[in-house]
Amino acid sequence: MEQSRTHNCGELRISDAGKQVRLSGWLENVREVGANLSFAVIRDFYGTTQVVAEDEETVRLLHGITRESVVSVAGTVRERASKNPKLPTGDIEVVPESITVLGRCRYNELPFEINRSRDADEATRLKYRFLDLRNPAVKSNIILRCNVVAELRKLMTEQGFLEITTPILTASSPEGARDYLVPARKHPGKFYALPQAPQQFKQLLMASGFDRYFQIAPCFRDEDARGDRTPGEFYQLDMEMSFAGQDDVLGVLEEVLVPVFRKFGLYDRVTPAPFQRIPFREAMEKYGTDKPDLRIDLEITDATALLGDIGFGPFEGNVVKAVVVDGFEATRKQIDKLCADVEVQTSQKSYWFRMDESGELVGGIAKFVQEKKEEIVAALGLKPGCFVGLAAGKLAVAQKTAGVLRTKLGALCPAHMDREQYRLCWIVDFPMYEIGEESGELEFCHNPFSMPAGGLEVLEKAERGEMDPLDIMANQYDLVCNGYETASGAVRNHDPDIMIKAFELVRLGEDDVKKKFPAMYNAFCYGAPPHAGIAPGVDRMVMLLAGEDSIREIIPFPMNKNAQDVMMGAPSEVTPKQLEELHIKVTAREDE
Repeated sequence: MEQSRTHNCGELRISDAGKQVRLSGWLENVREVGANLSFAVIRDFYGTTQVVAEDEETVRLLHGITRESVVSVAGTVRERASKNPKLPTGDIEVVPESITVLGRCRYNELPFEINRSRDADEATRLKYRFLDLRNPAVKSNIILRCNVVAELRKLMTEQGFLEITTPILTASSPEGARDYLVPARKHPGKFYALPQAPQQFKQLLMASGFDRYFQIAPCFRDEDARGDRTPGEFYQLDMEMSFAGQDDVLGVLEEVLVPVFRKFGLYDRVTPAPFQRIPFREAMEKYGTDKPDLRIDLEITDATALLGDIGFGPFEGNVVKAVVVDGFEATRKQIDKLCADVEVQTSQKSYWFRMDESGELVGGIAKFVQEKKEEIVAALGLKPGCFVGLAAGKLAVAQKTAGVLRTKLGALCPAHMDREQYRLCWIVDFPMYEIGEESGELEFCHNPFSMPAGGLEVLEKAERGEMDPLDIMANQYDLVCNGYETASGAVRNHDPDIMIKAFELVRLGEDDVKKKFPAMYNAFCYGAPPHAGIAPGVDRMVMLLAGEDSIREIIPFPMNKNAQDVMMGAPSEVTPKQLEELHIKVTAREDE
């Protein structure tokens, strides 16, 4: 069989001049100079090489081949007269003796220019993702992802972790998002669920006597898309450790991630270990979020006592938060846009005033603060040129609105945001419970399998009414990088008695726990070690390393925002026979 290539298209150098070679790749473009001279570019995974045709027959042959056809070129390497220092192969060219079409592109018009595919609209890019991936700039993100995953596996193995795969078809369990359900053909009316995370299985591995586990785990959640979250499926570096607590897990992850960020990151600067640890409530007070971007040096100030009684309606009876920025030179139009953007993101209004160069408080709600001017200037440390952004509402609302205001102000003020670095921190001491926005009742805040700080004693106090369940802290921790939650984990609840009591507070009794988590409950009743773990998101991590704003840029075949694979046509209808085999009947919705 004839060899399809002797070299790849990124390999040849001036030292190869005079060699007989065969290259194979896609015909990227052809530039005709005359009847007897054409230049073509052949591209493969590794790079590009120029081919020069110097006779009428070969020029005519090249002209008849559509762009993006796959070709094989056999010929002689020679030094280029006009070199291209920007290309690794820019010193040479290949003079062809034969050109063979291996796979013809049947279309004269492409949906987009391959090397400019990122300029096309997203729907077109996703529909023709196989063409989009031919763009070296797009392909580089997928290569980065492969290299990062390989490095993570290497570092985790060096830390003594075993890579163990866990099931994809499993049972539905309440883990915070909607399950993807799979009908069980052999068990009519019953369903498997795709795992939202390998949570129970990795804890069962600890109960089975495995000391350190990890995997690059696929996870499936039926949730809406965001710029940093893809609908449907994602991957995480899932890990768990026996006889371990919070410090052990945080220490391992710092040793693994710092080298990865330094080796593959877009920025040279990475927070050295150990990372700063910020309690959840402190993060909400200072930054208005549990995902603070510490590249921004602004902090939120509580101004309730200072501004709550100035006669401005939205402040009365509410918590008031302030973000003070010096040197924010913005027009009224820019400030109005800032406030509008905050409202779009939070559904809450924000307010403002500033100190002009003469020391007067002007703009926004300035007329309401004049009577307390001296007190306000002193309390907020104002000086000429300072801008004061304000948010008001119930505590959580005021905090979150001020947090968005802080982030947007930081992005608008280069002096207050040192962008080109990776700032990592831990958020710790999360509340165990919260009041659900939809239910209005007590729910788990983060992870139902977390160990409450204080164990059984604090749960019993809450049950007796001796303490507010909302004051119970959990041994949970998140890793945050540049304003993105990058990992989430916890010290696990390995005691059946504590587990039952924790669930009783959210109206689930012992029978419910046994029914929903039978394997875990039974395993723990046979003796389980204390254990803890965490799961950094691989997709989000690579997005940060690549400096991308959308997570879809680093996934080979992503879904669109509506959880559709427009390239494959998924989700799709299935045949009546398939539905019959699964004992499923599709009925029309009442509103259709």
